[in-house]
Amino acid sequence: MNQLLTSLCGLLLIATLVQSGDAQENSPTKQDKPATVEFSVADGNMKMKAPSAWKKIKPKINFIEAEFQIPPTEGDENNGRLTIMGAGGSVQANIDRWIGQFKQSDGTSTRSKTKSEKMEVNGMPVHMVDITGNYMDGMGGPFGPKTERENYRMLGAIIETANDGRYFVKLYGPRKTIDKQAAQFKKMIQGVKVVD
Repeated sequence: MNQLLTSLCGLLLIATLVQSGDAQENSPTKQDKPATVEFSVADGNMKMKAPSAWKKIKPKINFIEAEFQIPPTEGDENNGRLTIMGAGGSVQANIDRWIGQFKQSDGTSTRSKTKSEKMEVNGMPVHMVDITGNYMDGMGGPFGPKTERENYRMLGAIIETANDGRYFVKLYGPRKTIDKQAAQFKKMIQGVKVVD
C-alpha cells in the first residue's frame, strides 16, 4: 500500500512539474513586451511606431521633431541615428542633398550607387532612398566642419502629406548596424498614419 501511494505521489509530482514547465513557456516574459513604441510628429497629426530597442532622445537640433539612438551591432563602435523633421524643398532637391553627404572610397559617383523607389503608404506618396559610402558627418549645419565616417549606410524616406507638407525620415550609421535595422525601418515607414 505504501509503495502504491509513493508511486502515485511520484506520478502526481511529475505531472505537476510538466504542467508548470508548459505554463512557464506560455507565460508572458520580459521579451513579450511590445516590440514597438508609438510616437507622433506634426503636432500629433502623424503617428509612427519605432522598435522598442531604439532609444528616443532629445533632438540635437531644434528643427528635428523626433530623434532615436540606434544601438550598434557587434563590431560597430558608433550608434545609428534616426531623425524625423518637416521641411521644404522639392523631393529631388532633398534626395540630391542626401547623396551629396556621401563620398565613395574608390572615387566613383555616389549617385550611380544610390537606390531609390516610390511607393504609397496609406494614400501618401513616399520616396525611399538607400545610400552607402563614406558619410560626411557634420553637426554644424551644411557649412560646418565635417567628419568622414567610413562604410556608412543611410536609409531615407520622404513622406508627402496632404496637410502637413513633406516629412523627412533619415536613418544612418555604420553599415552593419543599419543593415540589421533595414527591415524595421521599412516596416516603420509602411505603418505611418496621418490622423488629421
